Amino acid sequence: MFIPQSYSLAVILCIITMICWGSWGNTQKLAGKSWRFELFYWDYVTGIVLFALLLAFTLGSFGENGRSFSDDIAQADAKNILSSMLGGVIFNASNILLVAAMAIAGMAVAFPVGVGIALALGVIINYIFAPKGDPVILFTGVALVVAAIIIDALAYKKHSSSQQKVSKKGIMLSVSAGILMALFYRFVASSMASDFVSPDPGKLTPYSAVFFFSIGVLISNFLFNYLIMKKPFEGAPLSLSDYTKGSASVHLTGILGGVIWCTGMSLSILASGKAGFAISYGLGQGATLIAALWGVFIWKEFRGASKQVYWLILLMFLAYLAGLALLVFAGA
Repeated sequence: MFIPQSYSLAVILCIITMICWGSWGNTQKLAGKSWRFELFYWDYVTGIVLFALLLAFTLGSFGENGRSFSDDIAQADAKNILSSMLGGVIFNASNILLVAAMAIAGMAVAFPVGVGIALALGVIINYIFAPKGDPVILFTGVALVVAAIIIDALAYKKHSSSQQKVSKKGIMLSVSAGILMALFYRFVASSMASDFVSPDPGKLTPYSAVFFFSIGVLISNFLFNYLIMKKPFEGAPLSLSDYTKGSASVHLTGILGGVIWCTGMSLSILASGKAGFAISYGLGQGATLIAALWGVFIWKEFRGASKQVYWLILLMFLAYLAGLALLVFAGA
């Protein structure tokens, strides 16, 4: 299977992860013009599972390093399979809340608050269980990210006050999503071998871990998303028959969103072998910066904001960039 052989390549994969995780939300914004997020989410999950399978039988099955995908799942212990699947269940709960927050409050708010919290807590949790990298530099970077979250919240509050429409529900959903999202990666990481080239018996390697993770997402979606459809955060309840009314382009947009996210997840897991789980997860969750750029400059979510608000947004970007740079240096 394909495995990164250097820290510099691992950092590049993490940057691609950051772009993917920060960009998939655009597909929800595109579909959301005519399609409720609950319906979009069925296609999104389908995209995750399909791409996990595609990678498993291509990059995960060719090459001389490590175990092939089929050999890996044949020898895997049940507890490691369940751990990776549980990671998928936790992620799915958090991500549904994040998508709901995007639909209510926009990308420029949901991502910095939700994913920013996930980054800070997730780095701490993953570092405790698998310490790798300079802790002083690493946690200084995390502190800058937290500062960026606070700055973004201040910018949103000022802008919302001027527009007289503060969405407390959107903020609360973002916070809830962030706390849950900080937990999922650890369960996937704990199921994996410490050495991808010569993996431990019973443990999973990256491609099988992502596959079982996607199965956890799929199974839990029949519970979580169905409940959200019946008891939505906003709007009227939906039924499964509503899903069949979508056009081919709308369904493909949702599947594309899942493919983009799963690309990021797969590269993040692959990069963790050289970068460590804390740094790999933290850099990937720099997606906040990418999503905020989309929200501010493409979707115009701060249209009509005062100069003071735009200065706060600029300060948020600078704090995020500085924090991410420190995360890279921490593992060098």
